[in-house]
Amino acid sequence: MIGLALRSLKFHKGGFVASFIALFFGAAIVIACGGLLETGVRGLAEPQRLQAATIVVTGDQGYPESNKVFRERVRLDASAVSKAAAVSGVEAAVPDVSVPAVVVPPGGKGGVTATGHGWDSARLGPYRLVEGSAPRAEGQVALDSRLAARAGAKAGDRVTLGLQGTMATYRVTGLVSGPGEAETLFLADADAARHAPQQDKVDSIGVLTRPGTDTGQVKAALADAFAGTPVSVLTGDERGRAEFPDVVTHGKNLVSMSAVFGGLAAMVTVFVVASTLGLSLQQRQRQMALLRAIGSTPGQVRRMVLAETFVIAVFATALACVPGPRLGKWLLGQFVDADVVPDVLIYRTGWIPLVAGAGAALLTALGAAWIAARAASRTRPTEALAEASLQRRGLNWIRLLFAVLCLAGGTVLAFVTMNVDGATAGSTATPAAMLWAAGFGLLGPALTRLMTALLRWPLRAVTGFSGQLAILNAKARPARLAGAVMPVMLATGMATALIYLQTTQNQGAQQAFEDNLRADLVLTSVAGGMPASLAAGLDKEPGVAAASAYVPSSGFLEPSKAELAEYDGKGRKPKGDPVQITGVSATGIERTTAIRAVSGSLADLTGDTVALPESSAGGHRIGDRIPMRLGDGTQVEPRLVATVGDQRGYGAALMPAATVAAHTTDGAVPQILVAADSGTDTAKLSAELTGSGAPLPGLRAVDRGDLVTASAEQNDTQTWVAYLLVAMVVGYAVIALVNSLVMATGERRREFTLQRLVGATRGQVMRMMTVEALLTALAGLALGMLVAVATLVPLSQAVLARTMPAGPPSILLAVLVSALVLTVGTTLLTARVALRTRPSAAIGSRD
Repeated sequence: MIGLALRSLKFHKGGFVASFIALFFGAAIVIACGGLLETGVRGLAEPQRLQAATIVVTGDQGYPESNKVFRERVRLDASAVSKAAAVSGVEAAVPDVSVPAVVVPPGGKGGVTATGHGWDSARLGPYRLVEGSAPRAEGQVALDSRLAARAGAKAGDRVTLGLQGTMATYRVTGLVSGPGEAETLFLADADAARHAPQQDKVDSIGVLTRPGTDTGQVKAALADAFAGTPVSVLTGDERGRAEFPDVVTHGKNLVSMSAVFGGLAAMVTVFVVASTLGLSLQQRQRQMALLRAIGSTPGQVRRMVLAETFVIAVFATALACVPGPRLGKWLLGQFVDADVVPDVLIYRTGWIPLVAGAGAALLTALGAAWIAARAASRTRPTEALAEASLQRRGLNWIRLLFAVLCLAGGTVLAFVTMNVDGATAGSTATPAAMLWAAGFGLLGPALTRLMTALLRWPLRAVTGFSGQLAILNAKARPARLAGAVMPVMLATGMATALIYLQTTQNQGAQQAFEDNLRADLVLTSVAGGMPASLAAGLDKEPGVAAASAYVPSSGFLEPSKAELAEYDGKGRKPKGDPVQITGVSATGIERTTAIRAVSGSLADLTGDTVALPESSAGGHRIGDRIPMRLGDGTQVEPRLVATVGDQRGYGAALMPAATVAAHTTDGAVPQILVAADSGTDTAKLSAELTGSGAPLPGLRAVDRGDLVTASAEQNDTQTWVAYLLVAMVVGYAVIALVNSLVMATGERRREFTLQRLVGATRGQVMRMMTVEALLTALAGLALGMLVAVATLVPLSQAVLARTMPAGPPSILLAVLVSALVLTVGTTLLTARVALRTRPSAAIGSRD
């Protein structure tokens, strides 16, 4: 059969080339997304500042027994240093802490963001002094030579350092050179410990092993020593996770994005390849009929088709393994440029994405070929030629069953989308769009007949005799028309649904941000953060009506004791639910935001307390203890003092700012919201709060308008990444659209020739094909819009509480016009090429 398949390639180049293109691009996209997925799962970064440490011990960023991660750095108790040092084979265990810092140059203008560390950790680089001496006493600092050049400082100068919300003068004792980021400075160990975000904690422990010691054995011994505690023992490029925890937290974002769009690309590949192969085999129905008529068994026909498809799929997927990883690496670069993932994340793609992408393409091709060949192989020989000519076959029960299942799944996901949080509605709307498209695709011939019946009279009324011929062609060969209509439906439906999905979610997040913000000014600090107590003191400043600290973070709502007792080792252990956590000031939160208590009082939000969104507080009453994990994994049980509105899914649990800030990576308050007294000039108030008489040196103020603009720009940047992935998937669907139209039109040379022989002119044939192209485009656009509406209406209800999605109408217009131009243009161009063949040559050509 392989030999027969290879020989048949000579005579059916068009169909095989189209199938090759569909498989090649589909496999390349799936392989690229697989590489991104593996990169996110591995979460590797080349160690820089810790590269001299053989092993690094750090906190485990993973939420227990799940694939979720903690947003903030998980630190270790200071006692872990001595425990690590006591392990056999360890020469030294060196603690490291990271202190957010700002270097203000000698002139006192501007500032350079940096990160401070204790001098003892410099040997983990290793760093070396190139000028001056090490900082040994309080008030001394050594600067990276690159940082010193940027700050305009040199050894012996005095510079102002902003550390944890305080500004103080330090003497530069020396300049150092070494690996890692340029924005690095070293404090005396006592200063670093005093300014650390959590003074009884360390970020990580660099382990230096004795010469000749087996690293694997020491790593295993360290793992045993810390068994039962949330600790990660890292070697190789894994050590970068301790230095750059963002590769873990942001790497999970990469995992979710690549999984969603990789799955979407795989589903589109299934649809496209099945449609292309089906259309290719429809063009060969006469050949299949002749084979059956001369005695070929159904099994022989199926094996021949499967062999042909296997040969094409092997070559296509093998070639896709070359550009696939490169496409994935290029996409990672785009994500880095958009600040979605850190630039230190190492792209890693092994054999798994290659095997998965190639395997998916092979299985898709063989499955599609088996389904497409099944009908032809089961046809009775006496009916084969008639059926090949007339295409009377309708939907079989298997196809109908899968269509019903897909449409039912899309309906269920639509209802789920309407009832989930607005921030997560997209995770169910995206697969719903694909299910709607798949369901419509499986019902293609039936829906095409319906659309033909609906468009029949308008087209005939406008186009006359040409329209009548086009309608007759459509009725005679509905399978061929469906093969051309479905790619139009897929491209337009997916493009409209996915693009407006992003614009709607973007608008929802931005609208929630604007509706919630009531402050006139937002204070930040050049020191990188402010103490939580500053907000309370601002209330007493002239012109300030209220002030509230604002500390964004996230955590988990843990199962209650009753839920854990009910589990009692039976069934699946209940897990914590992710929740946004915001640290605020009880005295100012209601004046600076739109957050209002539904029950209880936000004035009681002090000490060990929490206020929950209504959707998260189900089953709890005011006064109950709420088991939670904060952003760094710390377990707490604050008392519930209030419930607040959900803000369409964008709400958060509220806790005192000091509590939340103490468990963040930076350990300080990044923003303070300020509401001005009525009639106060905000520009004047801003100058007073940040000038020479400021309550804290180094404060900066941004008005509400600038903050809203900055938020919108950030949302646009994040959305751009989704647009990139959407463009990749939709672009593949467009390639399939052109592919299918070229096949559907190019195989009609014999039909065009017969029309020419009975007297039709080229112009008449082209006018007929113009009407058919319009019928194909209008039917595909109508079905595509149904897919988009079924996807976007539930999403808009969840995100914006309305039926209309957000986004400019120009997007819809561009999609419709592009699909119309592509469909009509490709059809007419292919028809024009087919009409160049002389009638005598076309009649004598092989099928």
